[in-house]
Amino acid sequence: MAASTVLLGLFCVFFASTFTVTSAAPASTYTPQDSYLIDCGGTTSSPLPDGRVFKTDQQAAPYISSEDDIQISVPSADVPSPIYLTARIFVEDTTYSFRMSRPGWHWVRLHFFPMNNTEFDLQHAVFSVATDQVVLLHSFNLDNSTEWVLKEYLVNVTNERFTLKFSPMRNSVAFVNAIEVVSAPDILITDTGSALFPVGDFSGLSSYSYQVVYRLNMGGPLINSQNDTLGRTWVSDHPYLKSDVLAQSVSVSPSVITYPEGESPLLAPQLVYASAIQMADARVTNPNFNITWNFNIDPSFGYLIRMHFCDIVSKSLNDLYFNVYINGRMAISGLDLSTITSALATPYYKDIVVNTSLLSDQLTVQIGPMNQDTGSVNAIINGLEILKMSNSVNSLDGEFGVDGSKVETSSNRNAVAAVGFAMMFGAFVGLGAMVIKWQRRPHDWEKRNSFSSWLLPLHAGDTSFMTSKNSLGSHKSGFYSSTLGLGRYFSLAELQEATKNFDSNAIIGVGGFGNVYLGEIDDGTKVAVKRGNPQSEQGITEFQTEIQMLSKLRHRHLVSLIGYCDENSEMILVYEYMSNGPFRDHLYGKNLAPLSWKQRLEICIGAARGLHYLHTGAAQGIIHRDVKTTNILLDDNFIAKVADFGLSKNAPTMEQGHVSTAVKGSFGYLDPEYFRRQQLTDKSDVYSFGVVLLEALCVRPAINPQLPREQVNLAEWAMQWKRKGLLDKIIDPLLAGTINPESMKKFAEAAEKCLADHGVDRPSMGDVLWNLEYALQLQEASLQGKAEEESKPSAAPAPAVVPPTSTADDRPLSSPEESKNPAEVQVIDEHSGTAMFAQFSGLSGR
Repeated sequence: MAASTVLLGLFCVFFASTFTVTSAAPASTYTPQDSYLIDCGGTTSSPLPDGRVFKTDQQAAPYISSEDDIQISVPSADVPSPIYLTARIFVEDTTYSFRMSRPGWHWVRLHFFPMNNTEFDLQHAVFSVATDQVVLLHSFNLDNSTEWVLKEYLVNVTNERFTLKFSPMRNSVAFVNAIEVVSAPDILITDTGSALFPVGDFSGLSSYSYQVVYRLNMGGPLINSQNDTLGRTWVSDHPYLKSDVLAQSVSVSPSVITYPEGESPLLAPQLVYASAIQMADARVTNPNFNITWNFNIDPSFGYLIRMHFCDIVSKSLNDLYFNVYINGRMAISGLDLSTITSALATPYYKDIVVNTSLLSDQLTVQIGPMNQDTGSVNAIINGLEILKMSNSVNSLDGEFGVDGSKVETSSNRNAVAAVGFAMMFGAFVGLGAMVIKWQRRPHDWEKRNSFSSWLLPLHAGDTSFMTSKNSLGSHKSGFYSSTLGLGRYFSLAELQEATKNFDSNAIIGVGGFGNVYLGEIDDGTKVAVKRGNPQSEQGITEFQTEIQMLSKLRHRHLVSLIGYCDENSEMILVYEYMSNGPFRDHLYGKNLAPLSWKQRLEICIGAARGLHYLHTGAAQGIIHRDVKTTNILLDDNFIAKVADFGLSKNAPTMEQGHVSTAVKGSFGYLDPEYFRRQQLTDKSDVYSFGVVLLEALCVRPAINPQLPREQVNLAEWAMQWKRKGLLDKIIDPLLAGTINPESMKKFAEAAEKCLADHGVDRPSMGDVLWNLEYALQLQEASLQGKAEEESKPSAAPAPAVVPPTSTADDRPLSSPEESKNPAEVQVIDEHSGTAMFAQFSGLSGR
């Protein structure tokens, strides 16, 4: 039996019959260069009311090489078109092949109707459909439905040959009733749009494939292919409207709609813009509300939201101002159609990209008034399109690509075998260690609360062992893990005693994982005890990740994991205690004594060293993925240490280049390139660290929604001032007079490089570290120069005593050693203990 059945030959010129449908506007007609319309299983052509004619696939290909392609039909059914009355069934992988006359965007529409058949159960058929580059359907079935289904896609065809492959699952069949492969205008998808978060431009839209999930004619009737020259269908918004009492339909004659100069009427027909939903303010006492639509979606994909607007309700210009929200976030603030179009009844559309990190199972779109004194209190929307965007492996259904690649890179067979071998080897090592520990056990071991509590961590430096989710909550699993180098295992009773039964007065921090308590263990050693929410699946993932990461990391500038507890479904991590808390608390919000510029530099340098070690010093590089000032902790000597590895990922190999993963991180610190492409690299940490540098300089949050719009995002705001050469106008006022201009300049340059739009343009953490150390030396040289100037002998015989220089927070600035040349930097490699020197003369950093 042939592995693939070719159903469409090369010579199909006769079949590429074009269609032209005239709608309300003569200028909106479109003649596609490629137009393949197939009535699968049909024996005669099927003309439709819109003028299109679906040919039989026998007409498309004079031969069918496999006898296992089966045609079926029913005499009648409750379906919108005769193309649903016939179907072709495939029992093996089968490929349709189309000759393309031009590359570019093409509609791909697949029609399914599970008609009754005595031999094949189409209602339970499971199959996949893919082009040569994009997965359209994966393990698709109609869930026992008896309704017809249309799946509509927009794909960018780049080859002369375009294929559609139908692949039935084992013990199942595939089927299709009709296929459309039709050219689409290039103007339908532009390359740029707007991102919902982080707020800004989104580029690269033309590199995605799309599935049309929803297309709505707001406030108007059904628009089918008879009234849309591109063969689109626009359905009513009413089924998705949360409360129809708040909304009111309004319409005008399509003839009054005038497209702006240079705008194509193919984007949406006049009928879409001739109707709208507006606020039903006549039926409520308070018109200050939002109209809401809810849509069920797959949250594992990003979405392109296209909103169509046309002011058909105002009597004059500049009378309508309103806001648009997506999932509760401001998508468009103060939309003023009059300013944009300079006319009434003139179409306008806006593309918004929503990333997976902002999605749940439901997408919400809202419109509402601006609540300002001028203009009508109203809001409108005319049309709405919701398009699913292909993921990082170019799939529109599921997590696997055409070539079998997976969105979240999983271990291949060799990796699994290696991990299994490592686990076996580790088990033998652990067993030997247990025997030794048992022989050397303390005499009072029976008095301890937990047999495992005296097993000290066997920090072998690296381990791939990790407890499974199913083992969490098992005392046994926790004990076994500790013998493999994952840190000391604490019993729940030990940690309850250490924290006074998790007393609320002992809470020293609160995070997404849970509360952090101050505790005392053994001989009074203070520790930080982070207790997670046992009901959180995400918490379990972060719990495992943090143990796995920190158990194999030891560095002066990384917070050390002492141990953990997974008893009785608890998820508790025990760290070294950092008495001075998060870096951010010393910058703003806590009324603590301000840090001097030198201290801030030293803290940033310490954090940079920790991140540099993560990226380059571990056996396999690690990407932190949540770098921010609250995850940089300070000990009693203000030594900075990077903390919180719950979102960390192993860095890609040289062959990979990046890790494809769902976007996670913190608002304000998120790398925009990672957000757009869902491709994680160590340069994502570099971007986040650039935001940290600006926080240290400007002492304000990365995101502050209370500020004017242009100031909300610290990175964007500060870089605007930097480009103007006026960054010194927005820095911490307490630094005035204490910060060396050259030091600040070098520091700001380092931050700016970190915040480059593209990762390839950002420096490595090693280069960032070098520049920060340079900035510190410039500051110290300046302070030493001032001290020497002030200590020059006067006319009096005895030299004056020079008091120590202080900062605005009254902490003394330490001066360089007398024997050190201020123009000479000492960089300590903390891994080897060697010292390296670099002369600053004539250098300007990297």
